Amino acid sequence: MKKLAALALCATMCFAGAMSVSAEDVVKIGVFEPASGDNGAGGKQETLGIQYANSVAPTVEIDGTEYTVQLEIVDNESSAEKAPSAAADLVSRGVSVVLGTYGSGAAIAASDTFGQAGVPAIGVTCTNPQVTEGNTHYFRICFLDPFQGTVLANFASEKFEAKKAYVLTKLGDDYSAGLGHYFTEAFEGLGGEVVSDTFPEGNADFTSYITTAVNEGVDVIFAPTSTEAAQLIIDTAASQGVTVPLLAGDTWDSNVILNAAEGKDVQIYVTTFYQEGGNEEFDTGIKEWINADSTNLANNGGDDTVAAVTAMGYDAYFTALEALKNAGSTDPAAVNEALWETTYTGVTGEIAFESENGDAMRDTAYVKQANTETGAWDFVAEQGVN
Repeated sequence: MKKLAALALCATMCFAGAMSVSAEDVVKIGVFEPASGDNGAGGKQETLGIQYANSVAPTVEIDGTEYTVQLEIVDNESSAEKAPSAAADLVSRGVSVVLGTYGSGAAIAASDTFGQAGVPAIGVTCTNPQVTEGNTHYFRICFLDPFQGTVLANFASEKFEAKKAYVLTKLGDDYSAGLGHYFTEAFEGLGGEVVSDTFPEGNADFTSYITTAVNEGVDVIFAPTSTEAAQLIIDTAASQGVTVPLLAGDTWDSNVILNAAEGKDVQIYVTTFYQEGGNEEFDTGIKEWINADSTNLANNGGDDTVAAVTAMGYDAYFTALEALKNAGSTDPAAVNEALWETTYTGVTGEIAFESENGDAMRDTAYVKQANTETGAWDFVAEQGVN
């Protein structure tokens, strides 16, 4: 009965916003995610995790009072330029805490807006260190790029005995440039050689970039990009008969990538936060929820593959509820203070924040490979940093 009630509740919600409720005993959680632009596909999947969590737990008890949790959802358009205005919109709606965003650039750009308003934010999968550096209001539940970049460099060296890597990043993208930098630093530290290249906003032809990688005789290609660019890179690599592995970070952990790779002779490996099958109850529940609503199914890319960012969005929502309970108040300042001591055991693991920057204390990443025959992810390894 609980599951049916949850499905009935979420059927009234769409990606553009949340249901209307009485102003009495309502706590608002902001959802600061992209629904459009380069990161729109990932942002929608991250938001689905938050919405599903809200359907499972639509209320929270704060200091003895039961509050209805109302999601306030905005589209930051995957844009660092538009992120501050989207953040200001959430602030004006009176949110107690914000979740997001998918894409570090938008998180960094919006940080001051949240900070000046005194509203805490919980980053879900924004991995660039700058998101939390130098402030006390932005937290996050994911691992960071220095860790992820090192894991990928170690994996390339150990799995493929790679000595030379081609690193392709997007100009002006904090996530892409940051992860590319940390991979390069770690790979060169292992004695490897790196050939670096960048592509501009709006680039739709990756032929010259892949040709350069092939001509350089690299052992792996590392491309920490959006899913939109990734599809083009995969198509180009397949058409050129590239045999070396394509490596990427968490942004490539998407059924968008699986669909692009299906039937192609390419090797794709990614690092990510969650492997489908890690929590059977969660996987079963969210698959049923996604399949029960055509909008949810469309926002998940047309099938019920569980993306790691969706699991992370789910855990971020419950982490926010724990902070609200610990604060004993809906006041953003009290929630901000409570977050430092908030812990939560989620489907993606233990969540706690270190005392310096509010970063999650995570020391494990999942490595998985795109199965081009089945259209699914195959688990490869659970990997940390030595």
